[in-house]
Formats: sequence, structure tokens, C-alpha cells
Amino acid sequence: MKLSFWRISADVVAAILTLVLATLAIPANAADTRWSNPRLLVTAADIKKNIDKKNWVVVDCRSLKSYLKGHIKGAISLGKRCKKALRDPTSRVFRDISKYEKLLGKVGISNDTHVVFYYGDIKTITDATVGFWIMEYLGHDKVHVLNGGLTEWRNAGNRLDAKPVRKSAVKFKAKVVASRYATTAEVLKIAKGQADSSQLIDSRTKNEYKGKDIRAIRGGHVPNVKLNISHLDTLRQKKDLKTGNTVPSSYLDPDQAQRAFSSLDKNKRTIAYCQTGTRSTLTYLQLRLLGYKNPANWDESWTVYGSQLAYPVEGEQWFNFAKMNKQMRKMKKRLSTLEKFSKTKQSKAGK
Repeated sequence: MKLSFWRISADVVAAILTLVLATLAIPANAADTRWSNPRLLVTAADIKKNIDKKNWVVVDCRSLKSYLKGHIKGAISLGKRCKKALRDPTSRVFRDISKYEKLLGKVGISNDTHVVFYYGDIKTITDATVGFWIMEYLGHDKVHVLNGGLTEWRNAGNRLDAKPVRKSAVKFKAKVVASRYATTAEVLKIAKGQADSSQLIDSRTKNEYKGKDIRAIRGGHVPNVKLNISHLDTLRQKKDLKTGNTVPSSYLDPDQAQRAFSSLDKNKRTIAYCQTGTRSTLTYLQLRLLGYKNPANWDESWTVYGSQLAYPVEGEQWFNFAKMNKQMRKMKKRLSTLEKFSKTKQSKAGK
């Protein structure tokens, strides 16, 4: 009996070892299956393997200045940060799709191209997610984001290259997926309780949500919001070695995202918003990764909604223009005093 017991135990141990070794043998660039749509993210290994292929274009979403100092070898720049290059600051609506078709075709992106957007650090992560969302709105089904951005690239032992890259022009034809763009009219229905089949996420900070941080004529939030969570709180968290505090990293993490959005229904229409529809593009990407069936980004967001006096608002606070003007007058007096002091000092020095 003892011999049989040990024989079975040895077989079990062997099976466990085989499983462990098989797990370790999984390549570093394997998709994280904890996401429902893991292929929307890529790793440094994925980029190294594919960047030289004709049907791959990697886009550096930082400023041109940062790009020229050093970028992933083979990556292109749009000439500006992605959220500036891909947006018209005078309009929150995609009015002329042909502009996108011309721009994307000019930089070498066709309908058959795998497009990878990457960022520098947490400060530019939403540049990459703006690019991701816009490409998905345009109907492109081969768009990805480098998870971890340049941090991931460097951690994988890769260097940067300073040589600018230009791709040959191709043709890009948009196939707009209108449902990925939420309109203010649609959000108004939610605010008025006329859209129970939809759920709204406020991706701003708690202070913005409560109306303490006012960035439009009015502060507060859209009525009937299902969840308020800062976009930074949905990222993988890490400990700051200097302060010991927990801070967000530049990595998207399936467990963190799952916890962040656990109160929502994946089968419902889900719309994200923030101040300008930028931070909420990160939320949109996470909803896509998690397998939400009908997610959208509300591009006009609070910058438009909070400035319309007829729209209903919860936690409503008004911008205190009188207080601001008073502070501006004080600041002007201080500047005037500093200028006089500087001139007096220069005059004495001249003597």
C-alpha cells in the first residue's frame, strides 16, 4: 500500500511539474487572456516581431520634440501629440471624415494596416487611447495600444532610435461605427431618466464630480451617472519608493479594471465621459478589453454640457467669477510690486 501511494504521489508530482513547465514556456508576448479582447493590447515583443512588416505602423503619440529625442525604431510621428493631431480644437464633432482619411493615408495607414499607438508615460497615456478610440470610430479593426508604453519598451531591454521615419502614402477609407460616438442628445436622455437601458461612467476626479473643481460655467455631474471613478484609479497601482504611497502606473491591468467596473452590466450600452472626452477614451479602451457589448465615448463631455444652462446637473456649483476677478487684481498688484522692485534693484546696480 505504501509503495502504491508513493507511486501515485510521484505521478501527481510529475503532472504538476509538467504543468508548471508548460506555463513557464508561454512566450512573453502571449495575450493576457484575463481580458475578453486581449489582442487590443500588444507588448514590446509583439512590436519587435512585426514593426518591419509592410502592414504594421507604430505611432509615437508624444510631441514631435520628444519623438526626435528618441523613439521606438521604425515608429512614426503625426507631428504633434496624438490628441492634438487627431482632433479639431474648434469642434467636438467629427464633421469631415475625409480629413482623417487623407491624414491616415498620408502617413502610411491603410485599411489592412495594423496600427499600434504608444505613449511615453502616464502623462501621455490618453494620447494613445484617443488614437485608439478614433480609429475604432472610423471602423478600423486592426488597432492596438502598447501596454506600458515606452516603460514597457525599455523594461524589455530595448533602446530608442533618433532617426525620423516616413512611410509611403496609401489609401484609407473610413467605415464609421456611429455607436462608438455618444452624442450630447443621447446623454441628455440618460440625465432625464429616459434611457434605462444605458449606463454612464464619469471618468473625472471626485472633486470634479462633486463640483468642487469647476472647469466649465457650472460644476457637478450629469444626473443618473452609474459610476464615478478617476481614469487613473483604473490602472495598475504601484508603491512610490520615495513616499511609500500607492500611485497609478502606466499599465492597464485586467484585475484592476474588473474591480473598477464591477458594478456595471457588460450587456448594457455603456458611455464614458470626462471634461473633454480625453480621459474617458482610456475608459473606452478598458470597456472594449473587458468585453462590454456596446461601449462609447462622449466626446463633448463636461466642457460642453457644463456650459449649457438648460441642461440638468446634480451637485451643481457655479463658477465664482467675482472671486476669480478679485484674485486676478491681487495678482496684478503683486506683479506690479515685483516689477518696481526689480527696476529699483537694477537702477542701484547701474550706479
